Amino acid sequence: MAATAKARPAKAGASAAARQRAMQAQADAKAKKKPAKKAATKKVVQAGTRKQPENPMPAQHLAKPGNEHELELQPRFLAPDYVGSGKLEGMAAIITGGDSGIGRAVAVLFAREGADVAVFYLDEHADAKETKRCVEAEGRRCVLQAGDVGDPAFCDAAVRKAVKALGRLDVLVNNAAFQLHAKDIADITDARLQETLRTNIGGYFNMARAALEHMEEGACIINTGSETGIFGNPGLLDYSATKGAIHAFTLSLASNLLGRGIRVNAVAPGPVWTPLNPADKPAKEIPEFGKESDMGRPAQPQEISPAYVFLASPVTASYVNGVVLPVMGGPRG
Repeated sequence: MAATAKARPAKAGASAAARQRAMQAQADAKAKKKPAKKAATKKVVQAGTRKQPENPMPAQHLAKPGNEHELELQPRFLAPDYVGSGKLEGMAAIITGGDSGIGRAVAVLFAREGADVAVFYLDEHADAKETKRCVEAEGRRCVLQAGDVGDPAFCDAAVRKAVKALGRLDVLVNNAAFQLHAKDIADITDARLQETLRTNIGGYFNMARAALEHMEEGACIINTGSETGIFGNPGLLDYSATKGAIHAFTLSLASNLLGRGIRVNAVAPGPVWTPLNPADKPAKEIPEFGKESDMGRPAQPQEISPAYVFLASPVTASYVNGVVLPVMGGPRG
């Protein structure tokens, strides 16, 4: 009986992944009929300690939900120039969508700053195990939970297990997302709309409700928003709507929890090189991904993750609450 119950969340995650792949197949069939749109030429900006990859990105298409280990150009997430200083020492965090991309980069830096981490993910088991290896290489504990954040029962059970394993909960990072481009609103079926809503905003509600039972004064929630939630995106109608909702949810929950001493903020990234877009757009459109940003290239996850450390740490952000922090490479992303 116990083994069967343990298998249910993983099966639910696999079921959600299968649903998303079916929706992707429909979108892929339609995209093949349309020529790729060329992005305007823009000067590429390198403003960090190391030069980051520039366009063209590899022309590649991944099956949803997208495995990072299958990307031809591996995202940079280890932030080798970032030196930890104990900003999260003794704390514990849950990160949804923590198997890859931004979530993985955040998990690594949280561990480097002294936090134990629970990684929640759909069914990308190989990627999740690599994230765990990287967290443990930083000298911290990491627990994995596979399942669907759109399912409130999974969120309740998984949070309880994570708290039991780590002994406490100080930070929740809501980061899991479903995205699928559509040129026309008519292409967004009822099933696809519901999948986007239940994952992107429903999952954030579910996780916040489950986590808050275990959070005390000084804890915080960080939501992953998007530049699309600020400026919109004609090819991401449903996704942009959920990201706008996440921003509003962030501000509202920040006010709601202020009396409990629990801060709530969001990070709004611009284009970032993760499995999300190669598992969304057709391969012919990927070489130009991120070229339209103000810096003329997509960000790497390690360029986004320090913002989460800043917002998570009571040392750096004790007076920061209800903020949507843009990390977009410029004022327009």
